Amino acid sequence: MALSRTRRDSGMNYWPGFVDALSTLVLSVIFLLTVFMVAEFFLSQEVEGKDTALGRLNAQIARLSQLLSLEQTGKANLEDEVAKLRASLSAAEGERDRLRGAAAAGANSASDQGSQLNLQKEATARAVAQIANLNEQIGALRRQIAALEEALNASEKKETDAQLHIADLGQRLNIALAQRVQELSRYQSDFFGKLRDILGNRPDIRVVGDRFVFQSEVFFDTGSAVVRPEGRVELDKLASAVIDLEKKIPPEINWVLRVDGHTDIKPVNPTSQIKSNWDLSTARAISVVQYLISKGVPPRRLAAAGFGEFQPIDPGTSDEALAHNRRIELKLTER
Repeated sequence: MALSRTRRDSGMNYWPGFVDALSTLVLSVIFLLTVFMVAEFFLSQEVEGKDTALGRLNAQIARLSQLLSLEQTGKANLEDEVAKLRASLSAAEGERDRLRGAAAAGANSASDQGSQLNLQKEATARAVAQIANLNEQIGALRRQIAALEEALNASEKKETDAQLHIADLGQRLNIALAQRVQELSRYQSDFFGKLRDILGNRPDIRVVGDRFVFQSEVFFDTGSAVVRPEGRVELDKLASAVIDLEKKIPPEINWVLRVDGHTDIKPVNPTSQIKSNWDLSTARAISVVQYLISKGVPPRRLAAAGFGEFQPIDPGTSDEALAHNRRIELKLTER
């Protein structure tokens, strides 16, 4: 009982204090909420003001950007205009300099016209003097040309006379030569006739045209250029006839007895002296000439020639044709 009373005595009433504390807490919370709300209101107002200011700033920035763009465009246009103006200025300066140069040249030309006029006068005077000198030279040349034409005409007349004289001399010479040829032909006929009488009518000795033809076998063995003893007898007769002929032909007729050697187409047996038909025909002609000289025929009246097998008188290939082509021909002719 005492304990319970003690508990009652010792117990305290906390409720009013709790209520006070709770009220105080509620009031504090309400205060804080009020402060927060007021702060929120002011903050929202401030934020709205800042948004408005920010909007105005953005608008200003947009206007400034637009103005800047317009400014840049205008600047570019201005720069273009400035470049054009500078180009125009350069052109104008160049034209100005050109005009200045032309003006200076005109001034110099105007100042030089007087001196140039004097120079032209001097040049004209020199030209007139040169023309006069040239006229004198032309006159002298014309006189020289006239003298040369006279000399040329005289020379042409002399040439014409000389040509006529030469033609007359040529005609007379041809006549004389024809007479000589005819006379020589007469002596040739006499010579061949005498040879025919001396040598007799032999088949291996004949007259062909203007030539007296001996078969080679009359004088030489086959392939040889040494005169046979039988051939020497015939050559003695020939030498006697030539010597008699040399006495009859007038000395003004320059004649020779040409001895021509010919062979057939058969090749020769080569030796130390004779290697071909050329050698054989020439050696035979020389042998005849040398033998005639040894018998007293003047060497200046003799000539030797070899023709090999290249001038046949018989185109055949028979033994008889080959024999005809192996021959020694005598021809009385002018030298």
